Amino acid sequence: MSIDLNNGDAIAISTAVKNQEITAKAVILDTLAQIARKNPPINCFTAITSESAIAQAEAIDQKIATGEDPGLLAGVPFAVKNLFDIAGLTTLAGSKINAENPPATQDAAAISRLKQAGAVLVGALNMDEYAYGFVTENSHYGATKNPRDLTRVAGGSSGGSAAAVAAGLVPISLGSDTNGSIRVPASLCGIFGLKPTYGRLSRAGTFLFSSSLDHIGPFARSVRDIAAVFDLLQGQDPQDSVCTHRDPDPCLPQLNRGIEGLKIAVANDYFAQGGQPEVFAAVAQIANGLNVQQNVTIPAADRARAAAFVITACEGANLHLDRLRSRSRDFDPATRDRFLAGALIPAHWYIQSQRFRQWFRDILREIFQTVDIILAPTTPIVAPKLGQETMAIDGQEILVRPNLGLYTQPLSFIGLPVLSVPIHCRGDRQNNLPFGVQIIAAPYNESLILRVAAYLEAQGIISAPVTHPL
Repeated sequence: MSIDLNNGDAIAISTAVKNQEITAKAVILDTLAQIARKNPPINCFTAITSESAIAQAEAIDQKIATGEDPGLLAGVPFAVKNLFDIAGLTTLAGSKINAENPPATQDAAAISRLKQAGAVLVGALNMDEYAYGFVTENSHYGATKNPRDLTRVAGGSSGGSAAAVAAGLVPISLGSDTNGSIRVPASLCGIFGLKPTYGRLSRAGTFLFSSSLDHIGPFARSVRDIAAVFDLLQGQDPQDSVCTHRDPDPCLPQLNRGIEGLKIAVANDYFAQGGQPEVFAAVAQIANGLNVQQNVTIPAADRARAAAFVITACEGANLHLDRLRSRSRDFDPATRDRFLAGALIPAHWYIQSQRFRQWFRDILREIFQTVDIILAPTTPIVAPKLGQETMAIDGQEILVRPNLGLYTQPLSFIGLPVLSVPIHCRGDRQNNLPFGVQIIAAPYNESLILRVAAYLEAQGIISAPVTHPL
């Protein structure tokens, strides 16, 4: 018997495995066959862990046969951005230089937790070099194409993670988000992507980019899968100094609580300009579905974005300074030049940016005293064409790469939890390409975000249909 992963989310697959309607091994063999057939034109995977995946699936089937609990995600295939350590593989982080490192000796913390829940790792996924980009057009490992239109980018830096889920190769994947690297590709590929609260999930065993901004999080095609993975990854980890102790707040059981009593507003001003008209129509469509009447202004969002640029560039350049000095020619040129520019930023700019960060955090804390949820666009345009350098916004040509994070960077800057949800806007003039809308809450309120998303999904307002690539 075979299972069509295009028609099932992770929970559905696990349920079928635990009910012995299909074996975990059959699921994994089917997954590996689909990857072999569908991955080449998209270029999601940089490594496929076939042997260990089959062995893990057989162990799950044995557990079921002996009456043991195989875990919440028994037999569910998943893959991770290639900056996560995978035991036995070299952690590339999208780079040529890292390919010379020895293999990792153990899995990243997040991988271990998913495996403990019965999920089966099937491979590593393409990304922008050292996670510094929004397009996943990697000069070393090739561009990852958008499964919804193979002439367009998948977004980045977690482009392979988003594309693999959008194409139906795996139902869930993991990525990282510094300034929008989960939410941007989720938006452009038309799936769900969660950036949790900063410090909520362990980053142990990942190749970081900007430590004071980096998060990890999941991609999926359903809200319940996002909630399930988030729940499994919660919990303190002494290996990650910023993974703070906090009692887990299980989200999966709360999805059916609805939105009654929640105060929801649409972000205006900065978040209502600088994008295609369809972007704002998508936000309005979701706001109408929630009967939102209130707007809210997030002041100085443009300054927050500028400060995020400074902090990112400084911390990234500092991390790679020795490699920039000795091996600059081995970097992706687009990455290298931004790191070199970061190395030249005066120290007092960085200090001032961190001071502003505290001020901005205090402002948002006050705003969240009056609202529970804020809605905003995820990206200013639909997925750009591969190789496209500029985009037209309000009659002006601006650069694509730095500006895809226009609406995501101010929110990453202070570590807010955000879910990008997919919507196909009515009257879309862009070949029915998807848009993403950000659902934003105060720190540690992921459960509120997921309740709102579950309501929208149940109403048919948001969805992540699977693309069938060539």
